[in-house]
Amino acid sequence: MKKLKVAFSTLGCRMNHFESSAIEEEFENRGYILSEFTDKADIYVINTCTVTNDADRTSRKTIRQAKRRNPDAVVVATGCYAQVSPEELSKMEEVDLVIGNSHKTAVLEIVEQYINEKRRDKIFIDNIFRKNDFETFQISTFYEGSRPILKVQEGCNSFCSFCIIPFARGKVRSAPVQQIVQQAEILVDRGFKEIVLTGTQLSQFGYDHQKGFLSDLLEELIKIDGLYRIRLSSMGINEIDDRLLDMITTEEKIAPHFHLSLQSGDDKVLKDMKRNYTVSQYESVVNEIVKRRPDTAIGTDLITGFPTEDKRAFENTVKVVRDIPFAYIHVFTYSLRKGTYAEKLGDRVNPQEKKRRTQIIRQISEEKNRFFREKYLGKELEVLVISEKEGKKIGLTGNYIHIKFDSDKPVNSITKVILTGVGQERENNTGKEI
Repeated sequence: MKKLKVAFSTLGCRMNHFESSAIEEEFENRGYILSEFTDKADIYVINTCTVTNDADRTSRKTIRQAKRRNPDAVVVATGCYAQVSPEELSKMEEVDLVIGNSHKTAVLEIVEQYINEKRRDKIFIDNIFRKNDFETFQISTFYEGSRPILKVQEGCNSFCSFCIIPFARGKVRSAPVQQIVQQAEILVDRGFKEIVLTGTQLSQFGYDHQKGFLSDLLEELIKIDGLYRIRLSSMGINEIDDRLLDMITTEEKIAPHFHLSLQSGDDKVLKDMKRNYTVSQYESVVNEIVKRRPDTAIGTDLITGFPTEDKRAFENTVKVVRDIPFAYIHVFTYSLRKGTYAEKLGDRVNPQEKKRRTQIIRQISEEKNRFFREKYLGKELEVLVISEKEGKKIGLTGNYIHIKFDSDKPVNSITKVILTGVGQERENNTGKEI
């Protein structure tokens, strides 16, 4: 029997890319041949994004490209756009199967059933999220180079006015603490030293069953012998209680690198965004973290051009981001998202002004990131060797500084280096092994 070729195209966030990797592995293990998306394949899987209207358009464009490459191929649309707007996608003549996030783990089985039954009618799977019972969520393991990433939570219980994600990913579902610990122990036994915990909104871990919160999970993970470092993905300051704050600022195994989304430096805009905190509350949490653990790298997200961000509001944001000790800033230009509360506010900031504001914040981010790295020039730093590139080892510090250096140490080993040079880009730093 001819082996079928399957090709993937993944749009949007890292979570989508992790999940695509897992689905690819399932197809490969079942005997399918993985092909490049630009090649002619028998099956195309497009893992869509719906974070903005532009993302929807890109998803549709990618779907059409697949069908043009092979009109006889089975074209599958999965991911967030497929979850939020399955009827819209099913109207596209190029789509054969629409499978939302609620059934993403069953993509292979659904595709095989479709092929075996020789179906050529259009199908979209009823995208109803499973009951929010923690036992229904299974932990997933992905790999970013030598670092395993454990997806321990899915969904978000916050409904920010600009965000479609709670509709695309559903409410919070968390894996059981003991299951995560067991998986982490297996990874450590395999020689991995750093584990990254991730989720749609990691700091809401445990909110579905009101026990075993993030601090409880961390308390168990730090007990694992041989686990050198735990890195946390994005968190919300509203969910950082006193216990979690104490833990992330005192436990050496927890990397001093925290991504805490701000989104705006103006209280009125934050209120319109339904962020449920003020600028001063945000600053208080960040300053307390840095006070207790001075080597911490704080990253954040900002949106420019939100409908109610007038000139004064943006000036407030510029002042705030200059004052807060950020190590880096991810800046996004606001794009109206159909189905969100903010859609009612319209799109009031003209595109050129949005672009100007985005460029200003990006420039500040570059300056602050370089300043953060330069503080460590000439200092001895402990790094985990995470990869090798062009004959150089790449080490990663706890506070997320990448360093290139000469060494005979293997990947997943720990060593010490002196930071000797800071590059224009944050990955282009050089060091000397001690």
